[in-house]
Amino acid sequence: MHTLLLTGPGGAGTSTLAAAAAVRSARSGRRTLLLTRPGAQRSDLAAVAGLAVDRVEPLGALEALWASITGSAAAAGLALPPASSVVPLPGAGELALLARLARAAAGDEADTVVLDAGPLESATALVALPGALRWWLDRALPARLRMLGALRTAAVRSGAARPGPADVVLAAVPGLEELLGRLTLTDPATTEIQLVAVPRPDAVARLRAAVTVLALHGQRPSAVLARVLPAGGAGAWWARRAAEQDAVLAELAGLAPVHRVEEAAEVPAGAQALAGLLPEGGAGRVPAPPRAPAAERVADGWRLAVPLPWAERDGLELTRWEDDLVVTVAGARRSIRLDPLLRRCRVTAGRLADPGTAAARLDVSFAPDPHQWPADLLAAEGSDR
Repeated sequence: MHTLLLTGPGGAGTSTLAAAAAVRSARSGRRTLLLTRPGAQRSDLAAVAGLAVDRVEPLGALEALWASITGSAAAAGLALPPASSVVPLPGAGELALLARLARAAAGDEADTVVLDAGPLESATALVALPGALRWWLDRALPARLRMLGALRTAAVRSGAARPGPADVVLAAVPGLEELLGRLTLTDPATTEIQLVAVPRPDAVARLRAAVTVLALHGQRPSAVLARVLPAGGAGAWWARRAAEQDAVLAELAGLAPVHRVEEAAEVPAGAQALAGLLPEGGAGRVPAPPRAPAAERVADGWRLAVPLPWAERDGLELTRWEDDLVVTVAGARRSIRLDPLLRRCRVTAGRLADPGTAAARLDVSFAPDPHQWPADLLAAEGSDR
């Protein structure tokens, strides 16, 4: 299943272009599912062959999830409120979209899922959510506890043990792991991200920050869909606005290939009008998968390069916690699991190379940790210098 995720600053027209991309995909013969957020109504797409539209309601998704666990909770003697009384937590919208994507993948509902991911902040949070959930799952229930939990669950099901409150949590873990296993939002080979923007100067900084966050999680956009002025304008105002637009488009080209989408006098209505917004075959392409951060041998040990295009030094933090390298940038954070070699090393330095450019990257230096490195290997390392 191929996922096409569209996002942009508020008011950029993401919902309209997501619908246009879905129409284009369905007309190319691919089974297509368009997932929209609350408030987006697309009743004009009902007659498009091969296209299904589903509006994901966070509250409804939360109630369905809650109802699925109340049975085991009652068996464990827990008194939980009914689904209609559950108050959603912040982030429920992203979680609902994530669950709907997983269900589409499990049910082979479509060849292409077009996702109206909403504003940039919501979209980057959605891309980061599977990794964050895995991190919390590993912290709350390490592998050894999950193995014991599986034994406990088997004992409860066989009647050898009575269910308790902890069994409600343990029973939910396999389903969560299965959900996370189906999601590949951080793999550019299966999830394509397109940015939507009106080419104004304030859009550049916001889109660059989003590109930095996406890169932190291993993603990058395949295209920028720019809502541009229609051709044929005249007058001093039009000339100034067109000049500003061209300058911004030149900057946006540094993020991804730019595709111009001319503004219309009216909101496009109907499949035909929507299809006309984008070129045949769609506006983007799946970029070559970025290389995962890998250790490179250097004179004093190893160096790990983490691409962070457009990142600035302000707000960049680097810490080491057990076997993870934790990077904070542009208000986002990711915990990167180190490979077995680097886990036996200590971090000696970290610096941001080429800050504020498309080539910006975080270079992290490592040296062997004498407490975790066999003595004969340390001696061999010393003989190389």
